[in-house]
Amino acid sequence: MKKILSAVLGTLVLSVVLYAPSVLAFGFGAQAQYWIPTFNGDLRVDGQGLAGTKLDMENDLGIDSENFPGVEAFFGMGNHEFRFAYSQINLSGAKYINKPIIFDGNVYLLGAYVESDLNTNMFDVEYQYKFLNLENVLAGFSLGLIGRIKYFDGDVEMQSSTPGSEYYSKENIQVPVPMIGLGLNIGILANILEARGKIVGMGYSDSYFYDGMAELSFTPFPFLNIHGGYRAMSIKIDDISDVYASMDFYGPYAGLAVSF
Repeated sequence: MKKILSAVLGTLVLSVVLYAPSVLAFGFGAQAQYWIPTFNGDLRVDGQGLAGTKLDMENDLGIDSENFPGVEAFFGMGNHEFRFAYSQINLSGAKYINKPIIFDGNVYLLGAYVESDLNTNMFDVEYQYKFLNLENVLAGFSLGLIGRIKYFDGDVEMQSSTPGSEYYSKENIQVPVPMIGLGLNIGILANILEARGKIVGMGYSDSYFYDGMAELSFTPFPFLNIHGGYRAMSIKIDDISDVYASMDFYGPYAGLAVSF
């Protein structure tokens, strides 16, 4: 009987040692990131009863890749983690077009000098539940289920002052996108070096959004974290406010975080 009681007591003590710190742990912080993606995509905007021209954003409109900043606040308690993020996508181009373009019901003639802008504010609210959390085993390991709502608030513009094509067109896009996914953390060296991965996405009504990243995180001093990795984001918009678009962003990023 004593052996059984000792075994039960030992199991309880081991459980407390392994899991109680995880359950009671609390932390919060903020970070800034800078993303340097390569961009490609196509765009079509209908209007005034006319179907728009499907445009290659780089070749037809002269839109080039741009770098994007972002900020994020986060806090967690035990296996629960919340994140609030804001980032921008600002793309612009200008070109003498090599074919007639129908955009938002306006017809831009061959050879017209056309300026284009795509600007989007993105707001993210994310919750992650770590259903597998072994932070006290070896250097740490966790796997979590993610729920995220990304809200797009943006616009797409085109204008020209070329005679015969003197138009200004603008379409607004406001849409919330619910997403689900997985998050992975792998400890490599105590609390100093860690690998992280995350993938979230959702597809519906011929539209979709996918966002994935993989990074290495280095914490040289308490409260300070330096991280960098690779991110890929893919968007397809199918008839939202007469806008049809397909865009891919992929490339490296780096960030700095302060946490407590």
